[in-house]
Amino acid sequence: MEKQYDVVVVGGGAAGLSAAVTLARALRSVLVVDAGEPRNAPAEGVHGFLSRDGMSPRELLAAGRDEVRKYGGEVLAGTAVAARSTTEPGLGTDPAFEVDLDDGQVVGARRLLVATGLSDVLPGIEGIQERWGKDVIHCPYCHGWEVRNASIGILGTGPLSMHQALLFRQWSPSITLFLNDLVEPTEEEWEQLAARSIAVVEGKVKSLEVTGDALTGVALESGTVIPVQAAVVGPRMEARSQVLESLGIEPAEHPMGVGHHVESTALGGATSVPGVWVAGNVTDLTGQVVAAAAAGNMAGAVINADLMMAETRRAVEQARMAVPSK
Repeated sequence: MEKQYDVVVVGGGAAGLSAAVTLARALRSVLVVDAGEPRNAPAEGVHGFLSRDGMSPRELLAAGRDEVRKYGGEVLAGTAVAARSTTEPGLGTDPAFEVDLDDGQVVGARRLLVATGLSDVLPGIEGIQERWGKDVIHCPYCHGWEVRNASIGILGTGPLSMHQALLFRQWSPSITLFLNDLVEPTEEEWEQLAARSIAVVEGKVKSLEVTGDALTGVALESGTVIPVQAAVVGPRMEARSQVLESLGIEPAEHPMGVGHHVESTALGGATSVPGVWVAGNVTDLTGQVVAAAAAGNMAGAVINADLMMAETRRAVEQARMAVPSK
C-alpha cells in the first residue's frame, strides 16, 4: 500500500472537491482521485452557482483543486477501479479500506467518499452527440436563459418529455414537441399543450440539421425538416458506480424512471456499507453543480464527525485501560 489517508475521495467534480476542502480544513489527510472526465465538460459555462455563474466547468474544477491543495489535501490524476474493506474481525468495528488505482497503486483510507457522478446516455439520433452541451440541452435552469425566445424542439424520449415541453415554454413562446413515436399525450396533456400554444409533430425523428456551427432543424424519417434553433432531450442518467459495486453497493432505478442512482437516505450521503459515503450526481441524478458542491460540503462535515467519534471512543477505551484497578 502506497499511503494511508483519513479519507479517499473518488471523483474530483464539485461534490468531491467541496468535500475534500471541508475535510482538509478540518486537518484531515485527504486524497482526491479524479479521472478528469467531468460530465459537464461540453458546456460553455456553469449556471445557477452563486458568484460563479458562467464560469467554465474546467476553470471551476481547477480552482477547486487549488483550494484542496491550499489546505494540505492531495489531488491525483487517475482512476479508482475498485475498493475493498480491510477491517479485520476481532480488531474493532472502525472501518478501513484499500483503493486500487488504474496505475497499480493501492491507497488506504479510514473512510471513503465516492463522488463519481453520472454518464448521460443520449438517444440514438444522428447529430445529438456532436451538439450535446451546445444547442442540444436537457436542463432549463442550466441552459434556458441562453436559448430564451429561440425556437426550441423537445425531442420525445419518454413520459418526462411532456414536462420538459411545458417547462421550456417559460423561456420561449416557440416550442415544438416531437412525439418521436415514444410520447403519447393523454387527453389532459393535449389540452395543456394547446393551451400553451405548443406545437406537436408526429413521426419518428431521424437526425438533426446543422448549418455551419449551429443547429437549424430536426429531420423526420419522412423527410420533413422542422426548423429549430435548440433541441431538448431527456438522457438516461446512469451513476458511475464501478467502485461502489466492488464494495457490494448496487445502483437502483431512480424513482422518476430517468436512470440508475446509488441510494442514500442518511445524513451526508451514508451508504449501506459503514464508512462509505456518496455525494453529487452519483446519488442525486438531477442535482445541479451548486447542489453537488453543497452535498460534498455536508458529506465532508459528516465524515469528519464520524472520524471524531471513532477517535473519541478509542481515547475513552485507552483512558479506562490506564486507570489502575482497585
